[in-house]
Amino acid sequence: MDYKKTSPLGLGALAAVYLFFLLLSASSYGDPFIFMGRIYSGTTAQAMVIADTILSLYLLLGILKRQLLTWWLLLAYNLIDIGNALVNLALVPAKTIETLAGTPVPEESLRFNTLAATFALILLNLFIYRRRRLFVNRSPYLF
Repeated sequence: MDYKKTSPLGLGALAAVYLFFLLLSASSYGDPFIFMGRIYSGTTAQAMVIADTILSLYLLLGILKRQLLTWWLLLAYNLIDIGNALVNLALVPAKTIETLAGTPVPEESLRFNTLAATFALILLNLFIYRRRRLFVNRSPYLF
């Protein structure tokens, strides 16, 4: 297939972003995991981090393989991440995050940073949505 011959610059940049997400996810192993307003710790948090890391790896490989299924998964993953950020912002108090982080966390900064990251994910989703034509590999398998 000729989709392997060249990779557009947009997909290279997208792969770099998801490589960063993969490293960020893997580096949080052992830390508490906040998902949909609940704080998980211990083995549950470690399992969730491993699942997130494996999913991030799949997304990265799917981008590199230009897999159409990955295009759908990228959109879904980002939408879940946006929803998670907003739910966590609404349900998890700043004092709890302060306790987990071990440093003072001003509530205004937490709100601003969460909304800024959410806005960045919305823009990333728009970028991915507009690049659908680049995901030409219709195989459901990466290998």
